[in-house]
Amino acid sequence: MKKINTLKAGQEFFLSGTIYTARDQAHKRLVGAINSGKRLPIEIKGAIIYYCGPTQTPRGKIIGSCGPTTSSRMDAFTPLLLAKGLKAVIGKGARSKEVREAIRKYKGVYFVTYAGCGALLTKHVKKAEVAAYGDLGPEAILKLEVKDFPLIVAIDANGGSIYD
Repeated sequence: MKKINTLKAGQEFFLSGTIYTARDQAHKRLVGAINSGKRLPIEIKGAIIYYCGPTQTPRGKIIGSCGPTTSSRMDAFTPLLLAKGLKAVIGKGARSKEVREAIRKYKGVYFVTYAGCGALLTKHVKKAEVAAYGDLGPEAILKLEVKDFPLIVAIDANGGSIYD
């Protein structure tokens, strides 16, 4: 993968590798574990989190529809996760000033992907398995192996933004 800090806002990027899904409840647990000094169930340093709660997996498929969730719902949690080494997040929509500053400070990246195209995005998921918090159902953290997953750099490591 290209060095993440060389990507620029507005640039299209096709990601191949490992990403983790996580939504509100999983973020709440991750931050709670950090604040309690507990070990995290996934390695956060260098990781990419996709704000996604896939639908039920149809028979014979790898994953159900897996479109992005509105990113601002994770704004309260994102700066701490970036401080702990999270490298990038994927979602949809604008981010708060605090998240934008944390992305710049910790040299992370915020990607957006195509909303309303969850069924299409499944074609880029080659493997999916529960990584943590299986009791959360669709909000469990899944480990996904993706190939050529389509992204747009929304906020780059230098603070450049498509929302400006």
